[in-house]
Amino acid sequence: MILTEIQAIIESLLFVAGEAIPLEKISEVIEHDRRTTKNILYRMQEEYEKQGKGLQIIELDGAFQMCTKPQYFEYIQKLYQAPQKFILTQALLETLAIIAYKQPVTKIQIADLRGVNCDHVVNRLMEYGLICEVGRLEAPGRPLLFGTTEEFLRYFGFRSLDELPNLEERTIEQIHEEVEEEINIKIEHDQEKMKDKE
Repeated sequence: MILTEIQAIIESLLFVAGEAIPLEKISEVIEHDRRTTKNILYRMQEEYEKQGKGLQIIELDGAFQMCTKPQYFEYIQKLYQAPQKFILTQALLETLAIIAYKQPVTKIQIADLRGVNCDHVVNRLMEYGLICEVGRLEAPGRPLLFGTTEEFLRYFGFRSLDELPNLEERTIEQIHEEVEEEINIKIEHDQEKMKDKE
């Protein structure tokens, strides 16, 4: 098959799936090795960006997904009358940072690090789809363990957890500042793109 046909097949797979497809599965379907498949996907990413399309192909922890660009969310929101995009408060950011760096982690461990009860905050992060239950700790009572989700990677623009800034001896406040800065950079980047389109 010629390259354009392979790209069309991959595009169809990503469109129909509606979620991230592992690289191994894509390579299996198009009958090419993983390295070749990844190179084709990277080329498609570049082409989508150059052509200024409303869609993009993103990489999430070894899998690929087709989704809309964040700067067009407000227009999609109008179409479906979706609820407002969630806002990450300081408490949510601090808790999310702890889970991202310490996962898998229990509510008790999170509360010990933050110094306050975290039930409501953890439940809210689960509602937002940024964290999920990943198992139970083998200890008395077998408390639930929490970790981040693909939506977390997607929201912050990471391809995998390996891209998280190195954690040395950072305080909760420093982690919060870094996460908040990442969000601000993301918002500014989206706003600049919107201006370029005008």
